[in-house]
Amino acid sequence: MKKKSIRLTLRPHEKLFLNGAVIQVERRSTIELLNDATFLLETHVLQADETDTPLKQLYFAAQIMLIDPVNAAQARGLVLETLENLLRRVNDKTLLSGLYDCVDMMKDNRIFDMLKIIRGLYPREAEILGKPLPVKKRPVEKNEEKSGHDDNIPA
Repeated sequence: MKKKSIRLTLRPHEKLFLNGAVIQVERRSTIELLNDATFLLETHVLQADETDTPLKQLYFAAQIMLIDPVNAAQARGLVLETLENLLRRVNDKTLLSGLYDCVDMMKDNRIFDMLKIIRGLYPREAEILGKPLPVKKRPVEKNEEKSGHDDNIPA
């Protein structure tokens, strides 16, 4: 069985959290990971002051497992506790299904996949809470031309 490599393209000054280290590139760069590594792109990192909903609190705790390996065990306990609390309180079928998928991802230690599931649940959570889903705009670098596609990234 051949291992798949992962190619990551970073924009100028974008950060990559890789196995607990923070890497920043000066210019557009492509990095190929040839073996298993835990990583998170800066665009997917949630800041503490952005954790204003239960799912964002879950996401924040889970991302710590990827970007801060020293505190991963403590963060894992917090993720499991938060998941347990959410499963007791949530009655929406879409959210429940996603949360049970998160439980499975935790069992298999697939934290990156769990983060993708949680991000996918944000719109439903916003709808239930009656909150608009904020959009993060990626700043355009001074030497970078604006492309024809929309670079808005859901929070």
